[in-house]
Amino acid sequence: MGLLDGLLGNASEVSVDEIQSEFLPILAGGESVIMAYQVVRDLFVFTNKRLVLVDKQGLTGKKVDYHSLPYKSITHFAVETSGHFDMDAELKLWISGLREPMVKELKKGTDVVGIQKTLAEYVLK
Repeated sequence: MGLLDGLLGNASEVSVDEIQSEFLPILAGGESVIMAYQVVRDLFVFTNKRLVLVDKQGLTGKKVDYHSLPYKSITHFAVETSGHFDMDAELKLWISGLREPMVKELKKGTDVVGIQKTLAEYVLK
């Protein structure tokens, strides 16, 4: 990811091997990383069992929030692509037991088709 993309918040795909080794301590048995996207410091990590939303907080990014969403708890999802005036796309996830969707902003340049395809592959099993 280039410096300009990082400053603008554009998501870029991250090396699966890099994320697999970083996540090894928190992955369940038989769980592996399928794909990952980085937006500045935050990550969207797709494994074969769950979606992990990683929010690095603070100036140093040492405080990290890992939000795990098992695919079976995602009741439905929506991806809204960017337009002429609204440059950002959105990912909306409806989680069982919650009334309102979880909304994540996807910056211009994010592979929204890849994200949607990966979600469909695992949520629709």
